[in-house]
Amino acid sequence: MKKYFQFEELGTNYKREFLAGLTTFLAMAYILFVNPQTLGLVGIDLPKGVTGMDPGAVFTATALAAAVGSLFMGIVAKYPVVLAPGVGLSAFFAFTVVLGYGIPWQTALSGVLVSGIFFILLTMTGLREKIINSIPANLKQAVGVGIGFFIAFIGLKSAGIIVSNPSTFVAVGDFTKPSVLLAVFGIVISIVFLTLKIQGGIFYGMILTAIAGMVTGLIDHPKGIGDIVGSVPSLAPTFGQAFFHFDDLFTIQMLLVILTFLFVDFFDTAGTLVAVASQAGLMRDNKLPRAGRALVADSSATVAGAILGTSTTTSYIESTAGVAAGGRSGFTAVVAAGLFLISLFFSPLLSVITPEVTAPALVIVGILMSTSLGNIEWDRFEVAVPSFFTIVAMPLTYSIATGIAMGFVFYPITMILKGKAKEIHPIMYMLFVIFILYFIFLS
Repeated sequence: MKKYFQFEELGTNYKREFLAGLTTFLAMAYILFVNPQTLGLVGIDLPKGVTGMDPGAVFTATALAAAVGSLFMGIVAKYPVVLAPGVGLSAFFAFTVVLGYGIPWQTALSGVLVSGIFFILLTMTGLREKIINSIPANLKQAVGVGIGFFIAFIGLKSAGIIVSNPSTFVAVGDFTKPSVLLAVFGIVISIVFLTLKIQGGIFYGMILTAIAGMVTGLIDHPKGIGDIVGSVPSLAPTFGQAFFHFDDLFTIQMLLVILTFLFVDFFDTAGTLVAVASQAGLMRDNKLPRAGRALVADSSATVAGAILGTSTTTSYIESTAGVAAGGRSGFTAVVAAGLFLISLFFSPLLSVITPEVTAPALVIVGILMSTSLGNIEWDRFEVAVPSFFTIVAMPLTYSIATGIAMGFVFYPITMILKGKAKEIHPIMYMLFVIFILYFIFLS
């Protein structure tokens, strides 16, 4: 085992790798409860004909997808990178595709499955790099920031801190409501934890918020061990549903959905792998060793997750927490995978993880994703315009896809007007046409 994971070459050991795996797991364990809330559209007044996914099945699918993806990453690619369903893509899946477009979640799962298969094929054929390189770095940064704003907006809305208003569209919520105050407490305590650089601060913030809710009577507290540890929820409501709705994918709208799943996973994975490898000192001549294996591991996890019944599974930037704790090998990811499997037996806790408890996690993740704002070249107007529309359109239209579409439409226009048409990759022109058709279809 030590030889396979190259402990001696990497200067690590079992104790350090276990602590690193535990640290990463705690830093991202919030997804076990946020994902079922999000995909289940819990606490949302649903229009007629729109349904959310079964939270129990999503909980199981989330834990299994994280375990499978992390095992693949750890054993095959040998990186200390842990995977799980991405928060941004879960929000896109639930609030844009299902709630906004009215597309059944079963069809959306088919879209996730197809995007994962495309990701595998693009990686194996070498086209992945060409597509990634065709998209300007500024737009990649803008997409990440826009998703951060969108996630934070969803968190603030689900907490009741931001509410709808017939005159101004949105307004500040009622801070005299106990549920709103509970969410505010969660946000504040989470900010305290992260400011003090406490690993797993988001997860600990959720725990303390849930405890505060139980102490104040806002959340029903567990009445016995059966309310904490229980049997694994059945996958029956979601398992295999992605296979039965391929006929519904052949529309411009679903094409954009699949492209969005694909693009965002591209950005998340590439950025995370480089960040983790750089921090761990694993880069060689500014290149990522075993990059192909890592990308196949990530895309395979998406395929597995879609079959199980969850949104896109991707590499988590929280893996840097485990690297900071000393993780250097794939054994870190293997440890985290084992902890996700153990977590399957704690599904009864879903009953105490309410929208007010998960909202702070969404807000904090949104803040962390928006830190790339300063990396955009705002002093270049031809770059500032598409970046601006990419970012603001996501929360204002409640759609990650629309934000990406607006940015990718404006970019060729401003660059051509600036006399820089030759700097635009042909793929960007192709995407320009696709997104124009998307807006025509929406109208």
